[in-house]
Amino acid sequence: MPRDPLIGLVGKPSAGKSSTMNSLTDASSKVGNFPFTTIDPQRAIGYLQIDCACARHKLSDRCKPNYGACVEGRRSVPIELLDVAGLVPGAHEGKGLGNKFLDDLRHADALIHVVDASGTVDAEGKETRGYDPSVDIAWLRSEIVAWILGNLMEKWGSIRRRHIAVKATATETLQNQFSGYGSTATIVNRTLDRMALKEPLEAWSDETVKQVVNTFVDEKFPTVIALNKIDHPDADKNIAKIAKMQDPKTIVLCSAISEIFLRKMAKQGYIKYVEGSEFVDTREDLIEQGDPTGGNLKELDDKNKNRIENLRDMVLYRFGSTGVVQVLSKAAELLGLVPVFPVRNTSTFGSGAAESKFVFRDCVLVKKGSTVADVARKVMGDAPIAYIEGVGNMRVAEDDTVGVGKNDILSFKVGRA
Repeated sequence: MPRDPLIGLVGKPSAGKSSTMNSLTDASSKVGNFPFTTIDPQRAIGYLQIDCACARHKLSDRCKPNYGACVEGRRSVPIELLDVAGLVPGAHEGKGLGNKFLDDLRHADALIHVVDASGTVDAEGKETRGYDPSVDIAWLRSEIVAWILGNLMEKWGSIRRRHIAVKATATETLQNQFSGYGSTATIVNRTLDRMALKEPLEAWSDETVKQVVNTFVDEKFPTVIALNKIDHPDADKNIAKIAKMQDPKTIVLCSAISEIFLRKMAKQGYIKYVEGSEFVDTREDLIEQGDPTGGNLKELDDKNKNRIENLRDMVLYRFGSTGVVQVLSKAAELLGLVPVFPVRNTSTFGSGAAESKFVFRDCVLVKKGSTVADVARKVMGDAPIAYIEGVGNMRVAEDDTVGVGKNDILSFKVGRA
């Protein structure tokens, strides 16, 4: 049965991975400003914000998800995250428990590389000033490539001999080697298509094998560069440099600690704040806007008033948000994740006993290119499916692909075809 997407958080020690994890979830990973605060991989549930189907069908007032939440058509869908302990240069050689850490992230479908944009932490996670964080982006990727390439080249001679003996295709041979990294034949095919190699696998040079591994890493681990600590005074020059070196479509600016603070203050009733928003309202703000009750918010002390004002100026007004919600959205975008809404009735959009009252109770995330049959297996497991209906009780073919607004509302009818 297809598994749920897994997003891995990677980066060097003290770059802010645990803070980023905490800002994306309700997890409580131990946060500390010293290397290897996180030793074992931590899994938690984050919440990806998507446009819910309820808005499309003007039913937002009746949308009540079984998991997550939906506010005026903006839905928070659970997604699994993995916080891998900090990597250091030489991890593929075992430095800093590197082999264990690399092994932990092998089943991630995409990576969020948390980078300390302030330049106040060196390559090994020690405090410094003036460090160039663009170096981290290059070496972390090179560690993953070196890890896979080292494993492959160690036995390349026997791999090539077996490839010739059994008359396998390049896809079959590579998939046998890459399956341990969570690969699929589809990922291997995309890798080979991108390279457009003309020579057969048995004729590949060492340089060609290296290029194949580099392309495979791009396909297997699409990566978001989360430039963290953007409120630090040294961050601007580092962000400008990195923006010239990286694909801007993969970069998100963020301040995890700011998001954590805002959520904490909102939960305690001191401010009105929506996750990922540009705006924060205090009691005084709401009174000025005409609400005599101040939204029933508590009064802030001077210290927190000043912190809110500084956060507005340094983060929210400058960058439009803390960026944390956008980090997860960008990872989902790189993966091409599609939200699909299983329902009991594709005319009323209800599910189960509560179908007359609530709509779109469930939502699952599937990878781009998934078919209706793939979704059926994910939702129904091994249950026999007689037929599948789309919107308006119209039958859909199992080999039809799903997309936003296309075969993304489905009802699975159990029984013999």
